[in-house]
Amino acid sequence: MLVAQALAAKLEQLEQGGHIAGEVVLVPMANPIGLSQEIQGSAFGRFALASGKNFNRDFRSLADDLVPRIEHRLGMDPAANTRVVRDASRQLLQEWEPADEAEALKRLLQTLAVDADLVLDMHCDLEAAVHLYTGTPQVEAFRPLAGYLGVQAFLTSDSSTGTPFEEAASRFWAKLADHFDGRFPINKLACLAATLELRGQGEVSRELAERDATAIVDFLRVTGHVDGEPAPAPVPCKDTPLEGVQPVTARASGIVVFDKAPGDWVVTGERVAEIVDPLTDERTPIEAEVTGRCFARTNRRFASKGRGAGIASAGARSRSRQEACSRPPTCSPASRCVPR
Repeated sequence: MLVAQALAAKLEQLEQGGHIAGEVVLVPMANPIGLSQEIQGSAFGRFALASGKNFNRDFRSLADDLVPRIEHRLGMDPAANTRVVRDASRQLLQEWEPADEAEALKRLLQTLAVDADLVLDMHCDLEAAVHLYTGTPQVEAFRPLAGYLGVQAFLTSDSSTGTPFEEAASRFWAKLADHFDGRFPINKLACLAATLELRGQGEVSRELAERDATAIVDFLRVTGHVDGEPAPAPVPCKDTPLEGVQPVTARASGIVVFDKAPGDWVVTGERVAEIVDPLTDERTPIEAEVTGRCFARTNRRFASKGRGAGIASAGARSRSRQEACSRPPTCSPASRCVPR
């Protein structure tokens, strides 16, 4: 949220100078319901207390409902088809009748983003290095942003689970393009969308917020949403498939002592954490199963057997043989920006 404040100040200056070539929608507090939820003084904002629903999952998946609505309106002009899809998408969301307060919030956010050229969904993890998620077809478009932010894990996927926000904004374009392939031209990249994980919850400072906001403005210059010459984009780390991420599971209960911090390089078989039983002093090592960058871990220091031990590494398994990011962060210095 502090990055959103810094970004808003920069966008206001750019707007006053006539340098914004379009519309930017900036949401400074995208989950007021979650922010209002506390249990005995501890924040509990990821899931709605009333329903258990994840605030960043189960947005409306539009592709199947769009097909019969747009088929008779499409033609051979890709730009005209983009307008048809966006108009029908807005209508679908207007017809969505939310079942509860959480769904009403999701409808509002998705409506703000559904006709966007660009969506940036800004989060922070518990303890983390800067990392970025996007769809595999959009990797090249987001390389400059990855470079500006100095991301240490550049994660890609054809489709994750549960329809997260950035996928709800962008993934249906590819589905529609595939469905109408050979009949009507639809731009698969009509909406570029990515989730940014801007470090951990405790890393809040004016300096970091300023750097991240500057990075985003430079990216908006690259994409043409803001006038001006962008700074040269640093070479980003290599992209890694989301399937190559190893979340670590605790094989015992006890105190978690981490050997690796976010940003550290991890080699297969290397110990990343140790679980100490406070009653028996038994120590259970937790080893990495992939070689790659440790990019996130929990801020909780007690683990329960069979549950996630709270550390994740991006490495080379599944579809890709690429390494995870090996470059240290070098932050230098939307049209929709939707922080979460």
